[in-house]
Amino acid sequence: MDKLKQWLRGFVPERIAVNHQERLRAGIGACIGILCTGLITILIEGDASTLPYLIAPMGASAVLLFAVPSSPLAQPWSIIGGNTTAALIGVTCAMWIAHPATAAAVAVSLSIVAMFSLRCIHPPSGAVALTAVLGGASIHAQGYWFVLTPVALNSFILLLVAILYNNATRRPYPHLVAKPAQQLTKDIPAEMRFGFNTEDLNAVLKEYNQVLDVSRDDLQSLLQQTEMHAYRRRFGEIICADIMSKDVVSVVFGTLLEDAWLLMRQHQIKALPVIDRARRVVGIITQANFMQHANLEVYEGFETKLKSFIRRTHTLSSHKPEVVGQIMTSPAVTATANMHIIELIPLMSQTKVHHHIPVVDDERRLVGMVTQSDLVSALYHGRVANLRTLGLSS
Repeated sequence: MDKLKQWLRGFVPERIAVNHQERLRAGIGACIGILCTGLITILIEGDASTLPYLIAPMGASAVLLFAVPSSPLAQPWSIIGGNTTAALIGVTCAMWIAHPATAAAVAVSLSIVAMFSLRCIHPPSGAVALTAVLGGASIHAQGYWFVLTPVALNSFILLLVAILYNNATRRPYPHLVAKPAQQLTKDIPAEMRFGFNTEDLNAVLKEYNQVLDVSRDDLQSLLQQTEMHAYRRRFGEIICADIMSKDVVSVVFGTLLEDAWLLMRQHQIKALPVIDRARRVVGIITQANFMQHANLEVYEGFETKLKSFIRRTHTLSSHKPEVVGQIMTSPAVTATANMHIIELIPLMSQTKVHHHIPVVDDERRLVGMVTQSDLVSALYHGRVANLRTLGLSS
């Protein structure tokens, strides 16, 4: 009985976790996409054309491109490759198989196999294959010209509108997931050493052996975010404001390199946030910036080169950087005061991010600084407190 109930639940749609704004955005996008596709196709083909200026599968393609633009089934190669491949197969089946139902079945079947092979799975393409077979005399009369127009033409116009609209409404398309900076070693990234990694995910997907309507990168990103939320729940609400240094030594764009280096030595720190007159963070300068611009690849002549680099030039012109703004890292990676400390882990584990993160308010004004040692200390004490709560530590 329980298995029957569980099976019946499969017929009930799950709740879609998308707000009304996103639903409206997708609907408006589909309206613009279909309208532009139809009008432009009419302009190109002319009113006298016997071919339809829009084919029905474009409606299904619009659902994917505007409602789920991050789906692997909605990417540019999926719509162009899938639709044109299915059209080619459909036209061929219509020519060589006399019985319409048989031709339709074979066309859809071969289209699926071809799309798997060409890595362009696009569900509406199955309808494209059917249209080529069952579309009527006007479509059959066009032969392979049907592949170019309206199929390829419709697909290209709809894709172009989707690229413009999705990016204009802050939905990056084509969809790409930002990958962590390469550390140029054989080790896996630090953030993956204690959780699952890409190899683990690949192994599970191979065992699952079904097509998922989410990219591998998106799935990995979602699972990693889930891990972060779990860590946050376990450690409690410890935010950056709780662990940051508030009396922060800072510099401005025009601070002389000599003065900035002296501040680092006096306060025994390795990084200085760079702020403007409104105390907004515009960059960060670290010891690494000095080393890099002083051309200190080798130890020989280290002290001499560094002194020469930071020493102020008293002439009207200089061939080397003179002020902080010329060598700082900008924009600086920052955190907000109310950000949970767990969110700092992926930031500090990236190879291109310094181990000092300025903390800013809602207007990007400097309010503090968090270092790697601050984070490690907070994580340690948070873990100890968690174990004591569970009765596992004295």
